[in-house]
Amino acid sequence: MYLLRIIEIFVLGISKFISNILNYKLVYKVVGFFATRKFTPAKDNHKYAILIAARNEEKVIGKLIESIRKQDYPAELVDIFVVADNCTDNTAEVSRNQGAAVYERFDNEHRTKGFALQYLVECIRKDYGIEAYEAYFIFDADNLLAPDYISRMNDSFDAGEKIVTSYRNTKNFGDNWISASYALHWLRTVRNEHRARSLFRLATRIQGTGFMFANEVIKDGWNYTSLTEDRAFCADAVVNGYTISFNYDAIFYDEQPIDIKTAMRQRIRWAKGHLQAFAESGGKLFAHIFVPQAEANRYMESDMPVWKKAALNFRYRFMSFDMLTTIYPRSIFLFARRIIVYLITLIGYIVASRTFGAVMALTGLSLWWAFKNTYKNIVVAIYVFLMENKRIECIPFWKKVWFCITFPVFDLIGRLSMVIALFSHVEWKPIAHNEARGIDDITLK
Repeated sequence: MYLLRIIEIFVLGISKFISNILNYKLVYKVVGFFATRKFTPAKDNHKYAILIAARNEEKVIGKLIESIRKQDYPAELVDIFVVADNCTDNTAEVSRNQGAAVYERFDNEHRTKGFALQYLVECIRKDYGIEAYEAYFIFDADNLLAPDYISRMNDSFDAGEKIVTSYRNTKNFGDNWISASYALHWLRTVRNEHRARSLFRLATRIQGTGFMFANEVIKDGWNYTSLTEDRAFCADAVVNGYTISFNYDAIFYDEQPIDIKTAMRQRIRWAKGHLQAFAESGGKLFAHIFVPQAEANRYMESDMPVWKKAALNFRYRFMSFDMLTTIYPRSIFLFARRIIVYLITLIGYIVASRTFGAVMALTGLSLWWAFKNTYKNIVVAIYVFLMENKRIECIPFWKKVWFCITFPVFDLIGRLSMVIALFSHVEWKPIAHNEARGIDDITLK
């Protein structure tokens, strides 16, 4: 019994130590409640390329391109490139008819979005040159852009930011609790991470789509081809000394899954990709905390005051630590901790009393943990609805209540997906998009 108790104390102690380290992120939540970085109107208009990787997206890609054409930004400064990746429908034809430059790709062995983007970037390098455009956007085919989206992102780029992500809204928020849970998940990240990190000039995280980067970032090509290429991109950017800013006023919309089977498959793919990204980039980020690479010192000048160099050096190191704590597979560690603690509890009660008592204790611990996390996530959902109310489509009040109650299930699916991904082989599979509304059909308060 004493040995079991010592093991339990050790496991809980390690878990508590990690939790205390991560408590600094409470600052992000508090600051994000009050403020985020605002960008002054740009002095210059810059030339951009928009990259879209699409597989069998004929139902939605036309609406995305249409929303790009409706931007209040000079059309001659925006070119659209589509890679029709292993398509068996009319995605390429629809895109060409809308004026996009289209490259068709057929490769059944390398099927992730990252490989499609890699191919598209190399085609642009060959036909135009990477330097032909000052910066690049990446969107998914189901996205829609608010009319001033590029103008707002241009404000960020003109302010000197090299990598910028934007406000991810949802065009089918009110379909059901699954689509609403995805939407709340994205907006939770806006509130709890993006807003504060941008204000502090740190590196927030890219989340798959709706972001921009300077041409220098891909001077050596697009090298991120895992199941979640966005996480590898973020880690690499931080190691190379780039901040990743956020523009709260640049709004785009995307379509979320509405059935549990699709959601589960997507979450397992995300989880597997997160594990891959941690394995690929975790070591680099950890090392960069102690020894920043030379590339991270690009903004340091020889005549810069010593205190300013020290401050920049600290920022680079902290960004690496911050990104490492973002990409590490927290769910796996929490799952392992619970299993160990539950087993120790079970064994202890079997030894000390009866099996029935052990089962009851284990059940009680499980219910307590479930209640605690459910309560917390319901509060988070209410907070998001209150703070982002004006940016969310019109939804009946009873639906909002239901979405708050069911939101904790989304995180439960995420934790379960991480465990499944750890022990399974996962392949990238496309998700069908059928929401054919255009940007003019989005109704906000």
